[in-house]
Amino acid sequence: MRTVRRAAVLAGVMVTAAAVLAGCGGKVGDSGGADAKKLVLIPGVANEPFYISMQCGAQTEAKKLGYSLNTQAPTQFDASLQTPIVTGVIATKPGAILIAPTHATAMAAPIEQAKNAGIKIVEVDTALDDTSIAVSSISSDNVKGGQLAAQTLAKLVGDKGSMLVINTKAGTSTTDQRAQGFADELKNHPGMTALGVQYNNNDAAQAASIVTATLAAHPDLAGIFATNLSSAEGAATGLRNAGKLGQVKIVGFDASPQQVQDLHNGTIQALIAQDPATIGVDGVDQATAALEGKPVTRHVQTDMVSITQADMDANSKYFYKSKC
Repeated sequence: MRTVRRAAVLAGVMVTAAAVLAGCGGKVGDSGGADAKKLVLIPGVANEPFYISMQCGAQTEAKKLGYSLNTQAPTQFDASLQTPIVTGVIATKPGAILIAPTHATAMAAPIEQAKNAGIKIVEVDTALDDTSIAVSSISSDNVKGGQLAAQTLAKLVGDKGSMLVINTKAGTSTTDQRAQGFADELKNHPGMTALGVQYNNNDAAQAASIVTATLAAHPDLAGIFATNLSSAEGAATGLRNAGKLGQVKIVGFDASPQQVQDLHNGTIQALIAQDPATIGVDGVDQATAALEGKPVTRHVQTDMVSITQADMDANSKYFYKSKC
């Protein structure tokens, strides 16, 4: 009898504990996941100074607000590599995911799966075409960045000559917007001829080949706008191989350590620098606001600046980091 009574008491305790746990689980679930104090950052690619700088800003802000932040990134800027990371993160049930989608449409399904699991989604840097999935999107004004690149290049080439745009992958929201902004601004410079956009698949060697072929077809090539790091590196290699380095002006995007060194050396003539650390900070702020039921800003845009060799020191705060 005593054994039966003890078993009944234990069973009651277990039921009570289960109810408490279930109640806690439901409460956390309402805030977006199993652990509402856990954030995950999924950048576009690992070991890239832009995303490292973003991570540094996000980590500092998360710690300040009492949240943990884990970072998981694909080895290449590729939807097929980012998708399994998103799927794996969903299983850990964080409160929010901060993500730079590697494709504007291909990443929609896995990210929507995370949203449907009760996880808050904040887009950082890049964004999906489907605006119904994320609660907030933080990025540079990339159209304005492209316009700034065209204005800078116009000064470098004296407002005349043929202009080539080397982009990374079609369907990458940020770089497509930069190319569009460049094309729009070029209409205000009748002496400059647009040669269109060519894609290098985020491969510097392909960008070099594009430059070689363009020089053969257009010997009057005067300027190149490279929308990302690999495009700028490849453009410089192509010009170096042709003996045109410095003669054909390059405006690159971003300010990684290597790009800053290339600017210092005169390999490229200008950089359009973003503020990735602030994107990380703003991303955490919007994610935590969503989790805490506070007002969220749907679209947040951060500053950019054009940097030339002459004003590098004055703009050093925009240089990206290789580690936190």
